[in-house]
Amino acid sequence: MAEGRPRNPLDHHGGVSRARGIRSLTASLILAFGAILTIAWPAGPASAQEPTPSDDQVNAIARGLYCPVCENVPLDVCPTKACEQWRATIREKLALGWTDDEIKSYFVAQYGDRVLASPPPRGFNWLVYLLPPVVILGAGVFLWQTMRRWRVQAEPPAPDRQQDEDPYVQRMEEELRRRG
Repeated sequence: MAEGRPRNPLDHHGGVSRARGIRSLTASLILAFGAILTIAWPAGPASAQEPTPSDDQVNAIARGLYCPVCENVPLDVCPTKACEQWRATIREKLALGWTDDEIKSYFVAQYGDRVLASPPPRGFNWLVYLLPPVVILGAGVFLWQTMRRWRVQAEPPAPDRQQDEDPYVQRMEEELRRRG
C-alpha cells in the first residue's frame, strides 16, 4: 500500500465484510422497529368487540322485568343484590348481541312468566287483556242507560186539559190577552 494515501477501511479484505455486516444490522434494526410499531400501534377497536351497553340500554330492558325478590318492583329501580346481578346479566347479553326479546325469554325460561311486567297473552293471562275493555264498555252502557232514565224522569209532564178548563186559568189568559 502507498504510504501517502489515507487508509480506506473498505480497501482491505476484512473491510468489505464489515460494511456488509453494518448494513445488514441496520436493515435488521429497521425491520425489528417496524414490527414493534406494527404490533404496538393501536388499530382501533376490534370488530369482534362490541361497545359496553349503556345504563339506559340496560334499564330499557329492565323496565319490562320485575324483581325476583321484591313483589311488584321493576328491575330498573330495585336496589337488591339480585337485581344488580340481573342488570349485569342483561349488560353481558347485550354486549354479546342478544335482542330485547331474547333476553326476556332467557329470564322467563329461568323464572317463569311472573318476571315479566306485562304477561304474555296466553292461558288465563287473556283475562288481563280482555277484562278491562269489557268492564269499560259495560260501564259505558250502564251510564248511558242511567242518564237516559234520568232524562225521561226529568221531562215536564204534558199540559193537562183540566188546566185549560179551569175558570181561573181561563180568566188569567183572557186578562193577559187584553193587556198584551
